[in-house]
Amino acid sequence: MTQEDPTAVRRQVVINAPLEKAFAVFTDRFGDIKPPEHNLLQVPLAETVFEPKVGGHIYDRGTDGSECRWARILAFDPPNRVVFSWDIGPTWQIETDPDLTSEVEVTFTAETPDRTRVELEHRNLDRHGPGWQSLRDGVDDTEGWPLYLQRYVAAFEGL
Repeated sequence: MTQEDPTAVRRQVVINAPLEKAFAVFTDRFGDIKPPEHNLLQVPLAETVFEPKVGGHIYDRGTDGSECRWARILAFDPPNRVVFSWDIGPTWQIETDPDLTSEVEVTFTAETPDRTRVELEHRNLDRHGPGWQSLRDGVDDTEGWPLYLQRYVAAFEGL
């Protein structure tokens, strides 16, 4: 009998696209996947940028040019996986201490030449300290990772 890890959120989708395309759409079009209302800036978002390299960031840029760096790219292995930190704490503010952040791993597995399984694991949520359960509940909510993945699937329409 296996017990689900309460410090992780797992979701998956199947994309009707080749492995390389599934990976590229996730990383190149992350700004289309991330809902614009998920914004820690004081102004509307102009764009969300995903820097495709280890040491890069995921950040939001506001209409006034301000930036909010909310993730660090920890692993970048096209077209199989990407891992990034989640530098947003339980109070939905930026966390600057890397020891108090969680991580998100997204893996891409070809099921057929034109079909890819995409698995997302947001893990080590307890590293955020007191209140981590509310963060877990937030990213597990329909407005959290399920919404991102729904928007990801929608990004393939018309391709």
